[in-house]
Amino acid sequence: MRRAASKLGLPLQWRRWEKEEGISINIRQLRYFSKTVEVGNITKAAEQLNVAQPALGLQIRQLENELGVPLLVRHSRGITPTRSGQVLYERACEILRIVENTKNEIMGFAGSEKESLILGITPGITNVMGSKIFVDARDALPNVHLSIVEEMSYILIEALERDEIDLAIAYEVADRPALLRSPLLEEELVFVTAPRDGLEPDGTIEMTDVLEYELVLAGERDPVRQLVVAAAERMALPLKISFEATSVSMMKSLVMKGNVASVMPRGSAGSEIERGLLAGIRIVNPVVTRTLYLVRSSRRAPFQAEAEISDFLFSMVDSFAERMGVLAHKF
Repeated sequence: MRRAASKLGLPLQWRRWEKEEGISINIRQLRYFSKTVEVGNITKAAEQLNVAQPALGLQIRQLENELGVPLLVRHSRGITPTRSGQVLYERACEILRIVENTKNEIMGFAGSEKESLILGITPGITNVMGSKIFVDARDALPNVHLSIVEEMSYILIEALERDEIDLAIAYEVADRPALLRSPLLEEELVFVTAPRDGLEPDGTIEMTDVLEYELVLAGERDPVRQLVVAAAERMALPLKISFEATSVSMMKSLVMKGNVASVMPRGSAGSEIERGLLAGIRIVNPVVTRTLYLVRSSRRAPFQAEAEISDFLFSMVDSFAERMGVLAHKF
């Protein structure tokens, strides 16, 4: 066949296509490869994909053999894509989005099924918004079945990367190749303490004074703790962490006993502050802020009700900002 093509004077491009027509890439390989690039580690990718590590490695090696180029550089810290691998990753994301979108469109012809949306939100937001989220969703999204997962931001991002949730509204999200993020607002953190003489609930406290207190904060991965640590380091002042708590409710319980204080979003302690059980005081010099993002997987196809979902989420954030008053500043 190749000789015949040459004798007939067929163009080189035709002859090249004839040579490569046996190349076969399947959706599973693209999904496995893109997940591996995103997490930067074959072992972690296998765990998130729920497949055996040897099986995942075999699929990637088959992909490299099929294309005839190395796609990953393997090193002690994990993997990074080669130049060819980066191009394949970008194309794979496009293809997986198209496949997902096509599936959604075809399923949409059934007409009677509601579209499902699993939304991740932090406890600080749900504490402020409460059942209003579901009430507003019922009116704004009649053709969407909404489920809400409430967790700390870093847990939501991990769930998003494992495709366990569809969207997340989370704080201090790092730039990652697997994620698309849109900044929504900037929120000030507050100093939270049991009511004390000399501290006015409606007043302010300087960061240097905050650092004089024994504090209870979340674990090292928590974005709020990281912001407080960064502020202390910039001021070259020590940070006194007496307790690490695994939940916001535990932090508040320790603070109410009066032995320690904390730094947290006002929404996390809003109910206790309104009842006078805790005091939430604005921090100044410097103000400590965190950024709220709307985050989705770069592989996630648009929803059928994309416009309605976007309007609902932005409206929800507007309501949240209004309730937070001077502590929230929208972009």
